[in-house]
Amino acid sequence: MNGLYRAALEIQKFCQDRQWKFCFIGGLALVRWGEVRQTQDADLCLLTGFENEAAYVTELLKHFKSRVDDAYDFSVASRVVLLFASDGVPLDISLAGRSYEERMIRRSSDFQYLPGVVLKTASAEDLIVLKAFAGRTRDWADIEGILIRQSDALDWEQIMEELVPLCELKESPETTDRLKKLRHDLDAE
Repeated sequence: MNGLYRAALEIQKFCQDRQWKFCFIGGLALVRWGEVRQTQDADLCLLTGFENEAAYVTELLKHFKSRVDDAYDFSVASRVVLLFASDGVPLDISLAGRSYEERMIRRSSDFQYLPGVVLKTASAEDLIVLKAFAGRTRDWADIEGILIRQSDALDWEQIMEELVPLCELKESPETTDRLKKLRHDLDAE
């Protein structure tokens, strides 16, 4: 088993032992739903709410080595906890509190990557929403890979119901237009 899967299982067990609500996003979820690409870290979305994140951060920092100075203050201020698993693999933990993130975690499901490696990942639809919202060049390439692999199985109504309000909040309506165009172009091929 490679180090990334070991690290993911380690943080997953840590969260499960505390009955925390979470799911993997980023590269690990992309392996499940899209085109496989090299990823160096495990990205996890952890539901903390907006008043309890300090307790989660404290617990995480007790058990994992931080990748930044002033880890507690950085984590609470940025809502991201940057850690190392015991084998040195980077862990990026996003502290979730929005209703969308709660729904995403509720919709997540287990996926077996290898025998003995079952990880809870975001749905393909939610991964598209996250990547479109982030909007980096790499994210759009990842979305294209998901659309190619999952085209007939995607719930487009759910994607748009979740993405549109996020884009309104970010004041980026062009994001939904870009996603619709990408879908249209791929369907036309």
